[in-house]
Amino acid sequence: MSKLIIIILFFIIPIKSYADTTLRMASWLPPQHPWVLDIMVPWIEKVKVATEGRVRIELLSAPIGPPPAHFNFAVKGIADITYGVHNYTTGRFSSTQIAELPFLSNSSEVLSVAWQRIYERELLHLDEHKGTHLLGVFTHGPGQLWFNKKYESLDNIKGLKVRIGGGIAQSSSKALGLVPLQAPVTKAYELLSGGVADGIQLPSESISFFKLDRIIKQGFIFDGGLYNVSMFLVMNKKKWNKLSQDDQKAINSVSGEALAKMAGKAWDKADDKGIDASLKNGIILKKLSEDDKIIVTQLLTPIIENTLEKISKQKNIDAKNIYLKLLNEINLLKKEY
Repeated sequence: MSKLIIIILFFIIPIKSYADTTLRMASWLPPQHPWVLDIMVPWIEKVKVATEGRVRIELLSAPIGPPPAHFNFAVKGIADITYGVHNYTTGRFSSTQIAELPFLSNSSEVLSVAWQRIYERELLHLDEHKGTHLLGVFTHGPGQLWFNKKYESLDNIKGLKVRIGGGIAQSSSKALGLVPLQAPVTKAYELLSGGVADGIQLPSESISFFKLDRIIKQGFIFDGGLYNVSMFLVMNKKKWNKLSQDDQKAINSVSGEALAKMAGKAWDKADDKGIDASLKNGIILKKLSEDDKIIVTQLLTPIIENTLEKISKQKNIDAKNIYLKLLNEINLLKKEY
């Protein structure tokens, strides 16, 4: 009789699921990449803790499409959460070029926190991430210039083909007399090993992670970066709206500036490891001479000014003023850190 009662109860009493909500996060990078291992995975755990287990996130083990498609995956609900690079989607997030301009910061943590604050205050109203809930913006470390041969100065690199991710990196490459080839970082090794590209623009961490140290012979190091890259983390808007207000508040508490700070620290740590690995593998890290610094500043200043003017017209904002606010925020954070 007791067994019969247990069986009946099994069918009539609802069993609470392991989590009230399980969300799927798309990922296009290898599982061991710092962006995944040191940023997304810890953030997923923080969401679980903040929501007391009510919201869990499943990180998909294999890519469901190319990197530039990931924002639209979130918009269309193909994945619930996606991360990505703003400049992989040409023209859509033009205001984010403000955070990609040269010479901004040697620290991803400083720039990421500053950028999150400025974007939230000055640019969120543009609704560039329409169709999603923006969980945060941040940047990687300063982008540098790497080549498969050794060159004495910037005069010797004119005419060489360089892989870029997009955005401001294209303009800065052209200003230095380079020929930019736009492609995701996942194609970098193929382009360099196949002789399609002579060099690449990347932060220091990517050289060792993507095994480019087998090919790269030299890096030109620009103070504050030759360029930077703005990144995002978003959730499908309908999925976000289905969450309770308590869970939304909990997720926001570990996103935004908290996410930017965590991401920035992770990128800085990865860059330090990348520099150490580059030196151990015999890659020459060449800092710009004083003469080259003057030349680069003269070449890139018009790009900064033209980019800000173009953004102002496209978005009907005062991009130069926002850029100056970003610089001020960076300087304030430098004193804190």
